[in-house]
Amino acid sequence: MNVVVIGANGQIGKHLVNQLHAHEQHEVTAMVRKEGQKKELEDRGIQAVLVDLEGSISELESAVSGADAVVFTAGSGGHTGPDKTLLIDLDGAVKSIEAAKNANINRFVMVSAFQAHNRDSWADSPIKPYMVAKHFADETLMQSGLDYTIVRPGGLQNEPGSGKVLAGENLERGSIPREDVAATIVEALEAPNTYQKGFDLITGVDTISDAIEKI
Repeated sequence: MNVVVIGANGQIGKHLVNQLHAHEQHEVTAMVRKEGQKKELEDRGIQAVLVDLEGSISELESAVSGADAVVFTAGSGGHTGPDKTLLIDLDGAVKSIEAAKNANINRFVMVSAFQAHNRDSWADSPIKPYMVAKHFADETLMQSGLDYTIVRPGGLQNEPGSGKVLAGENLERGSIPREDVAATIVEALEAPNTYQKGFDLITGVDTISDAIEKI
């Protein structure tokens, strides 16, 4: 499967690109927004494309054209304000969905946020603008007609992955290494039972393949 990773320079994106690049059955194109990032990836033998999520849908469409799947892992980051959250986490995601549809790419995986589907869980959250952006980006994807999967990870950690997770519709809040989030995405890419579904994801006791089979 030829996979375009949007947000390839992000912390989950980096793990995902590395895992897809090492995978025997997948090819990866990393979408980044800085020339230095693109050069670094290409120096490692990884195909990369330079696109800004604040640019046009036609630019995004050109970047994803010819792919079998798109994974959206981009985010505005914790040091920006609600304006960038709106432009990247919401509008950037929506434009990516539209670009995938325009390019006739049916498979789309969205990295969302824990319990983004459940407004009551973040009604008083200090990051409510971020959760609202994720919620409505996910809603747009669910109404797109694409073969989507929405992955909603818990608190993200930089420690090495354990390979053991828990996936489900409404889990108690927990955390998970970014490496395991990426590995779950790789496992889900070709799992039809994850199509038209979203799930929370935290560290647990199931192997990633077993967790995906239970979705």
